[in-house]
Amino acid sequence: MKKGLLLLMLGLLVSIFIVACGTDNSETEEEQNQEEPNTEDEAAAESGAITVSDVHGEHTFDEVPKRIVVLEWVYAEDLLALGVQPVGMADIEGYQSWVNIEPELDEEVEDVGTRQEPNLEAIHALDPDVIITANYRHEAIMDSLEDIAPTLAYNPYPDEGEGTQYEEMEATFKEMAKLVQKEEQADEILTELDQSYQDIEAEIAEAGIENTDFVLSQAYSSDNSPVIRLFKDNAMATEIMTKIGLENAYQSEGFQLYGFDETSVESLQTAQDAHFFYIVQEDDNVFTNQLAGNPAWEELAFVKEDRTYQLPGDTWTFGGPLSAEVFANQIKEALKQEK
Repeated sequence: MKKGLLLLMLGLLVSIFIVACGTDNSETEEEQNQEEPNTEDEAAAESGAITVSDVHGEHTFDEVPKRIVVLEWVYAEDLLALGVQPVGMADIEGYQSWVNIEPELDEEVEDVGTRQEPNLEAIHALDPDVIITANYRHEAIMDSLEDIAPTLAYNPYPDEGEGTQYEEMEATFKEMAKLVQKEEQADEILTELDQSYQDIEAEIAEAGIENTDFVLSQAYSSDNSPVIRLFKDNAMATEIMTKIGLENAYQSEGFQLYGFDETSVESLQTAQDAHFFYIVQEDDNVFTNQLAGNPAWEELAFVKEDRTYQLPGDTWTFGGPLSAEVFANQIKEALKQEK
């Protein structure tokens, strides 16, 4: 009997050992089939770090930057839309002359020189946590800026095949929101902007404006000769106009990085049936000055039929989402007033 009991206990011990070994192997195999959990992104998330992208790749910040210097107006717009004031900015006077959005720049924001040639000493004195700029302006001084603080550089004028100016504006706005941890607010702003486009399109339709073709121009004189810019489909301003139900009648071959051709009045011959919107300064209206009496201008159908619309001289076509809404409303009001 004792021998039988001993054999029974040995059998139980062997069974427990086999089950334990099988369980260990099963768990090991399951673990091996799982993806490695310690990726860089997850590590950053666990540490509370913020990773944003610019034209040079990804940049990680340990915390939300508090002291931000901006060297291009659109990035100041982006921050103000999100309720964030920069500590320094390039060409404040010019910004206040051109950019017409409701959030105002605080009086305490320091001017750090021009957008073309920012004052490095003034930037350094502000002890910024980050500098935000346009790569095409300051590529040559990026090392100097990086010596002062981490620098984010964006490209508001994408190369051919890399998207439109409008798409870039939205993408950069979202990166700004990520930087200052205001992503939900940014999504709300873009959603409200899309709704505004729909509302404006409806107002234009309700006003009985059936012709939706347009040409957008910005013009000025140089050596007393008219310089006429005609905006192409990749320009942010024309894309805003298409979002409110209009259609760009000006078409030309070839890609233009900045979104417009500099051309002559003869180029308007193929778009005579459109509405003609133009941005000029009050004291430099080439259409009522240099082109007055010129048959190439006077005989255009939209001139003879009074389908020309002068927009304010400070119309800003290179801004962020808030400027986009301002511009869309300016187009709507011009059409409705003429109606």
